[in-house]
Amino acid sequence: MSKEPGPVLAATQNYFQGWPGFEEKPMSKENMNSTLDFFIQSYNNASNDTYLFRVQKLIRTQVQLTTGVEYLVTVRIGRTTCTRTDPARSSASCPLQDKKLKKSLVCESLIYTVPWLNYFQLWNNSCLEG
Repeated sequence: MSKEPGPVLAATQNYFQGWPGFEEKPMSKENMNSTLDFFIQSYNNASNDTYLFRVQKLIRTQVQLTTGVEYLVTVRIGRTTCTRTDPARSSASCPLQDKKLKKSLVCESLIYTVPWLNYFQLWNNSCLEG
């Protein structure tokens, strides 16, 4: 029996190694919170899932300075018990699903921001089950 990783694992490991021009660097807490809030709101708005997702863990942050700041972030997100039709519609305080409806994704996203203008744009996002 082969000890090599399967094609999905190998592809995942290659995909999340990083992009040229970006430096491993932690975000300031203020920038991290606003950037991740923007990311999860964008994800939930684009998702067809009945339930909202929320960020469970920030795995990796890479930064590139341009006319603003480009963040390449890798996060683990999880499906919550809150639905899209909930009046509050904020996933941050929603408990995560368990058992049959539990779902976790690892997402790598390229987010452009001009923090001093409170401007955000999601340039790229890719998620894999994890």
